[in-house]
Amino acid sequence: MLKNISEVEKIIRETLSEKRYKHSVNVKNESIELARIYEEDENIAALVGIAHDIAKEIPADEKIEYCEKNNIEIDEIERKNPELLHAKIGKDISIKKLGFTEDMGKAIEYHTTGKVGMNRLAKIIYVADSTADDRIWDGVEYGKELARENLDKAVLYFLNRTIERMIKMNKCIHISSIELRNNYLNS
Repeated sequence: MLKNISEVEKIIRETLSEKRYKHSVNVKNESIELARIYEEDENIAALVGIAHDIAKEIPADEKIEYCEKNNIEIDEIERKNPELLHAKIGKDISIKKLGFTEDMGKAIEYHTTGKVGMNRLAKIIYVADSTADDRIWDGVEYGKELARENLDKAVLYFLNRTIERMIKMNKCIHISSIELRNNYLNS
């Protein structure tokens, strides 16, 4: 059974550090705003927004162990960068413990790398994670404005920013991000 927002907020507060909890509240608030603009269910957006990082602070070795115990597929890039696994684990936890639907879980799963075929809720969470009030970096205000005008253009904007950052840090780029970017450019 789907937990209500108060129950989920309590679980998230008990699970995450204060800083990560505040970020999750900011993502929840941004998700509600974007859901209002794009005519999605605001309550669902709030639930997914607050829970999107539920597995973020699990240590890397425990993330891999969790995936193995719960039959969650780990690709080569995720094995090298277990931080990415918080999205897949978050999906699993949110469905099993919070009563989220598969679509709600997918929005959590896709909030880090993106995925071709994301529905509108997943796009809202993807963008809200980058436009939440605690995100302060050059270009975020432009992205926030763009998110209020065209959700797909905002997804592509933040996807490009993420890919640029990964290149500057000399890190691997997840194939889902590359496929999503190519899909947008070929549409």
